Amino acid sequence: MARVAARLSENGERSTHPVDEVLPLPKLALYGFQHVLAFYAGAVIVPIIVGNALKLSPEQLVYLINADLFTCGIASIIQAWGIGRIGARLPLIQGVTFTAVSPMIAIGLGAGGGTAALLVIYGAVITAGIATFAFAWLPAKAFRAVMRLFPPVVTGTVITVLGIVLIPVGLNDAAGGLGSPDFGDPKNFAYAGGTMLFILVLMKLGKPFLSSISILLGLVVGTTVAFLLGDAKFGDVSNSDWVGVSTPFHFGVPKFEWFPIVLMLIVMLITMVETTGDTYAVGDIVGKEVDSETVARALRADGAATALGGVLNSFPYVAFAENVGLVRMTKVKSRFVVVAAGVFMIVLGLLPKAAAIVAAVPHGVLGGAATVMFAMVALAGIQTLAKVDLKEEKNALIVGVSLAFALLPATVPVFFTKHMDADLSSLLNSGVTLGATAAIVLNLVFNGLAKDGAHDTPGTPAADAAPAPAPDDAPAPDAAKAELPAQPVAAPAGAEKADDAETSSAG
Repeated sequence: MARVAARLSENGERSTHPVDEVLPLPKLALYGFQHVLAFYAGAVIVPIIVGNALKLSPEQLVYLINADLFTCGIASIIQAWGIGRIGARLPLIQGVTFTAVSPMIAIGLGAGGGTAALLVIYGAVITAGIATFAFAWLPAKAFRAVMRLFPPVVTGTVITVLGIVLIPVGLNDAAGGLGSPDFGDPKNFAYAGGTMLFILVLMKLGKPFLSSISILLGLVVGTTVAFLLGDAKFGDVSNSDWVGVSTPFHFGVPKFEWFPIVLMLIVMLITMVETTGDTYAVGDIVGKEVDSETVARALRADGAATALGGVLNSFPYVAFAENVGLVRMTKVKSRFVVVAAGVFMIVLGLLPKAAAIVAAVPHGVLGGAATVMFAMVALAGIQTLAKVDLKEEKNALIVGVSLAFALLPATVPVFFTKHMDADLSSLLNSGVTLGATAAIVLNLVFNGLAKDGAHDTPGTPAADAAPAPAPDDAPAPDAAKAELPAQPVAAPAGAEKADDAETSSAG
């Protein structure tokens, strides 16, 4: 097992729960359930949006949600626990990627909607998952060449974009949830503001343990207040079945068509950038060295989870940035907390009544907590960008222009819906897709392929930690021999301009 690197947190407190520590069962359960609540809205929103767009029945929609939660649990356990050379062994929650929403809707509508559309989507999802899994087993030289596309200026920009794109999701929940009859009602903002204030007070004044479960307590207290005031409804709990098992190919045999497959392969390319950035971000937070083999393990877990999702009636999976923000906030770094969360998600996926209880958290309460976490995701990206010399104009342009591209779909949606081919719109109408693509392309134009050693920046936990021995169950992998790409970092005081330019040039 990899060496535990106990690190000082930013406020000077030493983490009491390092990444490989197995916590007592009560703490595992409590922290794990907090992760479930933190990611729940993001997890179920994708099947809800896709299911409604494809005109599925309420029963079919409930089945999609249960299948999603069930598969999320399995995928998260694979990612955090690790199976051989699959899984990063970091506290990374796996969830359905938002990047795939527009492409899947386009594929489904093109197939006529309904369950017939799901079969075409699942064929593309399974194929893309297998391709991603295979890619992560490339020989060291090939894998290193691809990884040089993702230096800190790219991964930091992508994580920042994710946070910025997700913040409106939290704010929409804070307003009552898009499409709800009371959307924008000040009452919803009151619940959101009260929940947010409660969380911030706990973070500021509470003891370390209370701070570590601040999100969970905020959601519980906010929901309790809403229930006492008549705004939290638990009627759906009694109407739900006790048990609902997701069986493989529930809707029928998947169909494999070339255009949906190409579209989903492009989606998975974007999610690879997301997972790469999340892996480095959480590695910095927990103080564990992240090398190319760690990234390869994480991508293998993504591919395996995505292929499994297609089999179990779910969708493409990615390391969830939302929960990276939670790890940073709570400073609970044990990866076994995510394993516990995975167990909870499997249970929720099997028990519709239990899922209905969690679903009863009012939108306003959920939005208040989510907005705090999504803001922390953006901060994690900014921290990664702190490794980059942003005084160098070309690096500043990469970040700034990429952020501008990421805001285009939300700012001018009519450009994609009315003035663009439907197939192209299904691919480009995503802030994450545009922002990530812009970051990769602009970095190649201005910096070229990065040099080796990009993420081993002096002063970061990963760089300072001694190399960790490989796990006992894993042979020395080829990809682990590959050094990571170099990227210009902040220049020391008094450095010459020529030196700055040299360190930021292409490899």
